[in-house]
Amino acid sequence: MLFRNSHRQEIDFFFFFFFFFSLPGARGNFPPQISPCSPSSSHLLVSSAAGRVRLSAAMALRSVRLSVYVAFLFALAASNKFTSANAGVGSAGIPSLLPPYDFLYYSGVRAYFGEEWTKAAELLEKSIATKESLITVRKKCYDECAAAGRPALEKLDSEKGSLWDLWALDWVQQKAECLKFCVGRSVSHVGQLPVSSDIEYEFGSRNPYNFLQVTYFKLQKLQKAASAAHTYFIANPSHLEMRNNIEKYRRMDGVTEEAFQDRELESEKHWALYDSAVQDEASSNWARAADRWKVCVNETLRLTDECRVQCEVASQRLPEDRGVDSVSGVFEKAAALSLSLLACRQYCVTQVATRPGRISSQEDFLLAQLEHLHIAQFKAGDISGAVQTLRALLLFYPSDKDSLDNLQLYSETLGGDTESQGIQPSQEISQYVKRSLQEKKLLYFGMENLDFTFYDPDLWTPEDVVPASLRETWRAEKEKMSEKMSEEEKQEDVDDSGFYAGGPVPRVGVTITMTDELLNGTNRVVLDGVMTEKECDRILQLAKSAASAGDGYRGRRSPHTPHETLEGLSVLRAAKLAQDGLVNQSDARLLHELGERARTLLHSYFRSPSGLFVAFTHLVCRSAIAGDQEGRIDLSHPVHVDNCLLEPETKQCWKEPPAFIHRDLSAVLYLNDNFSGGELFFTNRDAKTVTATVRPSCGRLVGFSSGPVNPHGVTAVTGGRRCALALWFTKEKLYGDREREEAESMWAADGQSVVKTEDEEKGAVARNARSQAPQDRSSKGRGRVTGARDEL
Repeated sequence: MLFRNSHRQEIDFFFFFFFFFSLPGARGNFPPQISPCSPSSSHLLVSSAAGRVRLSAAMALRSVRLSVYVAFLFALAASNKFTSANAGVGSAGIPSLLPPYDFLYYSGVRAYFGEEWTKAAELLEKSIATKESLITVRKKCYDECAAAGRPALEKLDSEKGSLWDLWALDWVQQKAECLKFCVGRSVSHVGQLPVSSDIEYEFGSRNPYNFLQVTYFKLQKLQKAASAAHTYFIANPSHLEMRNNIEKYRRMDGVTEEAFQDRELESEKHWALYDSAVQDEASSNWARAADRWKVCVNETLRLTDECRVQCEVASQRLPEDRGVDSVSGVFEKAAALSLSLLACRQYCVTQVATRPGRISSQEDFLLAQLEHLHIAQFKAGDISGAVQTLRALLLFYPSDKDSLDNLQLYSETLGGDTESQGIQPSQEISQYVKRSLQEKKLLYFGMENLDFTFYDPDLWTPEDVVPASLRETWRAEKEKMSEKMSEEEKQEDVDDSGFYAGGPVPRVGVTITMTDELLNGTNRVVLDGVMTEKECDRILQLAKSAASAGDGYRGRRSPHTPHETLEGLSVLRAAKLAQDGLVNQSDARLLHELGERARTLLHSYFRSPSGLFVAFTHLVCRSAIAGDQEGRIDLSHPVHVDNCLLEPETKQCWKEPPAFIHRDLSAVLYLNDNFSGGELFFTNRDAKTVTATVRPSCGRLVGFSSGPVNPHGVTAVTGGRRCALALWFTKEKLYGDREREEAESMWAADGQSVVKTEDEEKGAVARNARSQAPQDRSSKGRGRVTGARDEL
C-alpha cells in the first residue's frame, strides 16, 4: 500500500492514464488527401464504453454506484447549452462537433497555394478558432468531471488490501469515462486525436497568421491583413520581411492604428501586465505598480493551471509511441504515462514564462514578480501586504539573506515580530509550492527507479527533494547552469556591433573629448566643436519657431514624465514649413546637413567596415514645468537601449518590437547648456549602476553603438529648456530615413541640389533595382521603415 492515506492526490496521477489508455480502441484515420507528418501523428483513441474490458472485481462494484453515476451523466447532458456555445465559437461556420483543427489548417494552406483566397481565409480562421474552442472544451470538461467517482474516492481511506486498489482504479476510471463523454459531446471522433509535432510548431510559431496576412491582402481586407501581420510579427520579431510589410500597412489608406493588435493577447495578458508594472515602477507610481504586480501574479498562476489542465485532458501517446520499448508491463506503462503527465505539468512553468518570439524562458518568473510586488507594496505603504508577499517568496528560498533582512525591516516598520507573525503567505502560493514539491518527489523517484528522464525547470528546487543517488549529478548540473549565467554576465561588455572606436576625425576644429576609457564603456565617444555657436543659435531658433508639442508621441506633451513638456521637429516637416515660407530655408537645410555631418564623423571614428546611413533625425526640446520640480526623483528619459528591450532583472536585451532593431549607431548633438539637469548617463545592464555622465553643451556630439552594451538615460530637466538633435544610423540602406529622402526630393524638385554621399548613391541604385519587382508581389516585397520618433 505504497500510496495509501498520505498520497491520495497522487493516485490520480498514476492511475488516470492507466485506464484511459489501456482500453481497446482503433487507430484514427486522417481525412482524405491528408498525410500525417510523422508516424506518430495518429494514435490510439479510447473506444466507446460498450467495447471496454473490465476487471471482474470492478464490475462487481458497478451496481453500488450505478444510480449515482447515471444521475451524474444526466446532469452533464442537461448542461448541453455549454456545448453549443463553445463548439460554435461564435461562428456559424464551425459545426456543433469540432472537427480536427489540423485538417482545417492543411486545407486552408492548400487553398492558399491554389490562390483560392476566400476559401483559404475561411479555413485558416476556422482552424485558429477551432483550436481555441478545443482548449476551452477541455477546460470546461475538466471542471465538470472533477467530482466524478467521488463515492469511490471517499472509500479509499477506509479500505485495505486489494479492495482499496479496486476502489482507486474505479475512481480513476469513472473520471476518465466522464471526460471522454463530456469531450465527445463537443468534439468529433477525429478531432480528439493528438496532432503531430509539426502542427504544434506551426501554431506555436503563429504561422497561420503568416498565411492570413497575404490572404487578406489579396482580398483587399487591409485591416485584417495588418492585424494578422502584427500578430505573426510579435512571435517572430526577426522576420524582416514582415516588419517591412507592417510598415507598408501603416502607410496605406484605410488602415488604422487599431488594426495593429495582437490577436493572441488573451493568452499573454501576464506579459502586458508585467511590462506595465515595470513602467509604473520607473515613474515611481508604487501604488499602481503594486496593484498591477498582484494581477500579474494571479494571471501567471491562472495560465499555469490552464496549461496543467491541458496536460491531463488532451490526448496522449502510448509509451511505445514515445520510443519506450523497454516498458512492457501494464503497470510500467501506467507509471511511464503518469510520469509524463507530471513532467508536462512541471514544464508549464517554462511555457508561461516564455515571451512570444523568444526561445528561452525567464528563470524564476513567478519569483521575480513576487520580488517586485513586495518592494512596490512597501514603497506604497502596504506593509502588511509586503510581509505576506515576502513570506510567500521565502517558501521558495527559505534561507535567502536579502529576503530575511527585508522581512526584519518590514516587521520593525509594522510594529514588531508579534504582529508580523500572524501574516502568512497566500493560500494560492502555498498550494503552488506544496503541489510542485510533491510532483518533483515523484518525478525524481521515477528517475531513480524507472529510468525516467526529467529536466527540472525550476532553480528553487530544494536539495532534499532529490534522492541521494542523484544529488551529485543534480549539483553538477546546477553548478554548470550557474557558471553559464556567470559567463553571460561577464560577456556583458562584449560588443558585437562591428564598430571599433579609435578612428580619425575628418573635420577641422572637432576634438575628441572623451573615449571608451573615460566613459567606462565600449564604443562610446564625445566629440566637441561639431557646431559653431551661430549654428546652435539658428537651430534653437528653428526649434522655437517650428517644433510642435508631443511630436512623435501622438501629441502627448509629456510622454516620459509629467514634470516636463516635449517638443519635436523632423527634417521633413522643417522642409515643408520652409517650402511654405514659414521658416528659414537655410535653417531647414542646416538641420538636414547636421545629420550628414554627424554620420561622416562617426563613420570614420568607429571604423565601420560597411556603409552607414541615417535612419532618423529628430530635433527634440524638453522643458521643465515651472513650479512642478520639488522633490523629483524620476528621470527625463528612463534607462533604455536603442535597438532592443532591456530587462534589468535578467540583464537580457531582447531584439523585438517595439525596439528599433535596425539601429546600429546612436548619437545626440547638443545645442545649449543653459538649463538645469538633463545630463546623459550610461549604466550597466542593471539600469542602476551609472558608469559615465555627459553634460550637454553647444556643438557636443555623443556617439555610441545602439546595442545592449550602452544602456542610457537622461536625468530630470529641473529648470529651463534642453534642446538636442537625436540621430540614429543603420548599416542597411533598406532602413534609411524615408522622410529625409522625401525632403531631398522636395529640394531637388525646386532646383536645389542635394549632395549625396557615395553610400547614398549606391543605395539609390539598389532602390531603383528593387522598384522593378512585379507589382503583384507588393504584399511581401521589402519596404523601408519610416522615421519612427524617439529621443536621447
